[in-house]
Amino acid sequence: MGVKEVIETINRMQSGGVIERYAIGGAVGATFYLEPVATLDVDVFVEFHAEPGSHIVSPEHIFKHLRERGYKMEVEYVIIADWPVQFLPAGTPLLQEALATAVEKDVEGTPVRVFTPEHIAAVALETGRAKDKARVLQFIEAGALDPERLKEILARHGLSGQWEKFERQFIK
Repeated sequence: MGVKEVIETINRMQSGGVIERYAIGGAVGATFYLEPVATLDVDVFVEFHAEPGSHIVSPEHIFKHLRERGYKMEVEYVIIADWPVQFLPAGTPLLQEALATAVEKDVEGTPVRVFTPEHIAAVALETGRAKDKARVLQFIEAGALDPERLKEILARHGLSGQWEKFERQFIK
């Protein structure tokens, strides 16, 4: 099954008030700007709020909603249309900004919010795994980034040092 069913489910959750603003990030988000790559899951970033009367932020209401509709849980994933989907908090200033500035894309007539390529690259640099660095290189080689916008985002979030190190390792 395609990712379209995942997006339709997420859009229904948003219109039903189960989640507020969301955006796709990670490898699936990158496929809106790059050639598709193999990935195991869909990363859905959402705003989490504490339950009334509590200071604890929990995604349990999302999982409860999906379980009640027959979706299965596997470790930290919910299986939707044969895709493992991970609901992640936009818990850092960078992720909050990425969520706030996400753009609308289209999947076979279905709207979806996706992180900008610059935010996907910034998150990848912050995460720093080999596969994330490879993704940043793919963005650069594809000409999918606005270099000035990326540098502004990196500077705003204290990631300029990671960028300089990345440039030394892979570009210069």
